[in-house]
Amino acid sequence: MTGGGVKERHSAAPEVRERNRRRASRRNVGSALLFLSPWILGFLVFTAWPMIYSAYLSLTDYDVINDPNFVGFENYAQLAADPKVLLALGNTAFFTLVQVPLYIIVSLALALLLDRAGRASGFFRTVFFLPKMTPPVAVGVLFLLLFNGQNGLVNTVLGWFGIDGPAWTTDPAWVKPGLIFMSLWTVGSSVIILLAALRNVPETLYESAKLDGAGFWRTSFSITLPMISPALFFIIIVNTIAGLQTFDEAYTAFFGAGNTTYSNDAALFYVIYLFQQAFEFLNMGYASAMAWCLFLVIMIVTAIQLIVSRRFVYYEGDR
Repeated sequence: MTGGGVKERHSAAPEVRERNRRRASRRNVGSALLFLSPWILGFLVFTAWPMIYSAYLSLTDYDVINDPNFVGFENYAQLAADPKVLLALGNTAFFTLVQVPLYIIVSLALALLLDRAGRASGFFRTVFFLPKMTPPVAVGVLFLLLFNGQNGLVNTVLGWFGIDGPAWTTDPAWVKPGLIFMSLWTVGSSVIILLAALRNVPETLYESAKLDGAGFWRTSFSITLPMISPALFFIIIVNTIAGLQTFDEAYTAFFGAGNTTYSNDAALFYVIYLFQQAFEFLNMGYASAMAWCLFLVIMIVTAIQLIVSRRFVYYEGDR
């Protein structure tokens, strides 16, 4: 009987350990959910529910004052026939397609310079990042001051070199280029990300390339760009999404109180038109439909970028 009892205890031991393991696992999950609960609650209340409700509103005629009136997909059909939607989409696409590559080029150029700055790089990192802390509304006002066609600083500097600067804020042909140049004011965060990526590139790769006689351009395209491609890809994704949602600076400069310049249509980006429909014309249903169309566009663009990245983005764990 003694031997049988020992066998039973030995056979029960794995079951006891398994129960204890499951109990500990449940406690860990419970603790994790407890710590995550403020974020989960905030996400449900301030993100998930507004998204679900806006999807419902996109199928209604709603002016905030009266109850929503269900109209089906009429708002989406109206989007396809609204000429201002096409204008806003065109302005937004132009801004994004030009601004994102230029933003990447300037950020990478500054990061390469900082990588060679030695001890002074810490000071310049701070200098480059400070403009990112500037409120977007202030940047919009600064745009009007710097790019004023009559006495703005930009045209004054161009005049020193005998160049007659354009009317950045009133000529429709120059409104978007001016906003694109102004957006370069905030490249600091991308510069810091790229600088960190550059400093993680193994020096042995450059030494081997030099032994093989590779020059600057060869090492840049064969070593530097592939090794920092994950950081570049991240910046491209983030700035593409930000470009498609451009609002603050352009709205402050061209659609603020009392601003009625004839160049407004040239700065009418998609989110600005969405904002007008929602809070100026109180067409909440139509604005909700616009928001979901923008969400779909961003999802498609991001999915295409993710597919393309499989070929061009290199990760150290890849074989």
